[in-house]
Amino acid sequence: MSAQEQRVFQPLESQRRRATRFSLFALTGFVGMCLLVGGSNAAVTARGVHGWYDTLPHPPGTPPNWLFAPVWTALYILLGVAAWLVWRRIDVAAERKRAALRAWGWMLAANALWSPAFFGLHRPDLALGVLALMLATAVMAWGRFRPLQPWGAALLLPYLAWSSYAAYLNAGILWLGG
Repeated sequence: MSAQEQRVFQPLESQRRRATRFSLFALTGFVGMCLLVGGSNAAVTARGVHGWYDTLPHPPGTPPNWLFAPVWTALYILLGVAAWLVWRRIDVAAERKRAALRAWGWMLAANALWSPAFFGLHRPDLALGVLALMLATAVMAWGRFRPLQPWGAALLLPYLAWSSYAAYLNAGILWLGG
């Protein structure tokens, strides 16, 4: 192949630009995956929040229903960015990154089960068990993120705080006879 033909097949964008584009696609994928879980939870929650949930006794400090969706949406975005920050580390062994992202995936999977348990099945007892699993997997993910990407670990802290608050609300509903 001549030098002229080789130039024809050269990429039009630099390797750095391709890497940036790929990284942005990955960010979109991580955040999108989180928002997909959030969207499916929101669909289940929307069906159960007006009706059954409104009839339950609520513990002190229960926020208005309209607050839940924006808070969870913001948390899902933070979870996606946190995973992306870990994923893009090139100076960390692949197995350590896989272990951290696996813990993050288990956390997201546990999260996907809470709304169907609470709002879909009307089972605060089962949902409280799911919340315990959510918190355990979130702590595990945080522990694996922290040495690899401190900023990513920090982005998991609001999720841990809100999930702990959700556990309080869930336990309060259960305690009060819901």
